[in-house]
Amino acid sequence: MNNKGPISQFIEKYYLHFNSATLVDAAKEYNNQLKNNSKMLVSLAGAMSTAELGKIFSRMIINDKVHIISCTGANLEEDIMNLVAHSKYKRIPNYRDLTPKQEHELMLQGLNRVTDTCIPEEEAFRRIQKNIFDIWKKAEEKGERYFPHEFMYKLVLSGVLEKHYEIDPKDSWVFEAAKKQLPMVVPGWEDSTMGNIFASYVLKGELKASTMKSGIEYMTFLANWYTENSENKIGFFQIGGGIAGDFPICVVPMLYQDMELTETPLWSYFCQISDSTTSYGSYSGAIPNEKITWGKLDENTPKFVIESDATIVAPLIFAYVLNL
Repeated sequence: MNNKGPISQFIEKYYLHFNSATLVDAAKEYNNQLKNNSKMLVSLAGAMSTAELGKIFSRMIINDKVHIISCTGANLEEDIMNLVAHSKYKRIPNYRDLTPKQEHELMLQGLNRVTDTCIPEEEAFRRIQKNIFDIWKKAEEKGERYFPHEFMYKLVLSGVLEKHYEIDPKDSWVFEAAKKQLPMVVPGWEDSTMGNIFASYVLKGELKASTMKSGIEYMTFLANWYTENSENKIGFFQIGGGIAGDFPICVVPMLYQDMELTETPLWSYFCQISDSTTSYGSYSGAIPNEKITWGKLDENTPKFVIESDATIVAPLIFAYVLNL
């Protein structure tokens, strides 16, 4: 008897060739990895939180289908922004037609555009800024230091934002991750809006840079986590490219080559959703086999590249993993 839901049955019936077939193969192998007690790292690049991936990604977290996350600072903060300012977002379906003057007018209105969606600066950025500054400052006064995501976990669990909620918090992946204290790395956090804001307080002498744990500390945390959790292997599911994927995948060759821990297992699964074309010198455009030469994947590691829009593909794969 097929216990799959209608979405899973649909893609099994109609997604039979090319990128659609790879989608099904990758989803099935994701499930196989979990059945064999492997853990899964999911990396989030691009504007997946603004694309409201949290609606289904939160269910992956609730159902223990993801065990550690690597994401950009933008994805970390934008999920919370959507939680507290959703009604103030503005969709621009004709974004391809905007003139520079129209873009400037959006800027004057405090509407920061991400493709077809504008994030409201006052309701989103500033609403979070005041509350997160208080948390940063209190930690510093106690001589405490935390990672960027740990501060965000403290923010959403404190309840100070609850009066501003505009969506069901179960649709916020950061909220669900905070409840589980899910391990996370946020490489390059400094280039996010909250990272810029934190730097501004350092420049003004109101905070110390050392209050925020660094990228090197994220790498050492990840190295320890990988070593402690790799007995049953760890898979790698990558949405987009860039630092969110490149940072965590490097932990394996670092452990093997630089730490000389030669028993370190390679990643047991690799899937990347990307619309980056294969190109010279591009991490996002590199085919998985290139990663074999860097000691990240084995020649027999199940490898998948789905060349499509992650906002279309990721929810379908997650739906399949969740038997929806």
